[in-house]
Formats: sequence, C-alpha cells, structure tokens
Amino acid sequence: MEENFQLQIISPEKVIFSGDARMVVLPSYEGDMSILKNHISIITFLRPGIIRVQKKEGEFDDFFSQDGTVEYFNNNLVILSASVLHKKHLSKDFVDNLNKETQDKLADKNISDHDRYILSHKLDVIKEISI
Repeated sequence: MEENFQLQIISPEKVIFSGDARMVVLPSYEGDMSILKNHISIITFLRPGIIRVQKKEGEFDDFFSQDGTVEYFNNNLVILSASVLHKKHLSKDFVDNLNKETQDKLADKNISDHDRYILSHKLDVIKEISI
C-alpha cells in the first residue's frame, strides 16, 4: 500500500520542493509535529526551525524556516514560508549573520515577550545548524 502523500514547500519567489513524502516533521508552535499519510486536516503556523522531509526512497531533506503557515488536507501538505531554504543552500556567512541579527534583536529591551520567545527559539535553532 502506498504510504506517501503530496508535499509542496512554497516561497513567494518559487516552489522550493514538490513531490511525494513519507513523513514530514514540522516545527509548529504546538511543538514538533509529524505528518504521515491520512493525518487529520490541520492549519497551523511554523515557528523557527528545521522542516524534515522523509522522501519515499527513505532519504531525508532538511529545510530551515523562520516562519510560515501549514495546511494539510486530503493527503496534501502545503507549507508557505517567505524564509524557507534548503539546508544545503545555507552558507556559514548566512548563518553567522542571522545569528548576529537575532542576538541584536534580543538585546533590545523593548521587545514583547512573544517576540523574545520567537527570537530565543530561533537562536537555539541557529546554534544547532552545522554547515
């Protein structure tokens, strides 16, 4: 029996990924969420993190996203994000600049608790990225 579902990862400029997936792990605000075929329909928001896509061949592709929305319906998963990049396209300079930019924003004493939560989590994810 076919255990795959259709996945699209889309940015405003282009389609980042389109194809079959066996499983996708998403960094949602509710926690990391695994999606398999026949999952219940959902709409949720992404928090900064790594999207792990297990393709039907069993290999994984990882994507870094800072934000976005997710919709799963009728075995079709669509991820919309203005900040999604395949992990293999991340450069050390990009990660270092993002790290500095995030730390600078966290140093601002006037940011909201919500923004502080997002930036802190983003910083944790950035520190885990190995290039």
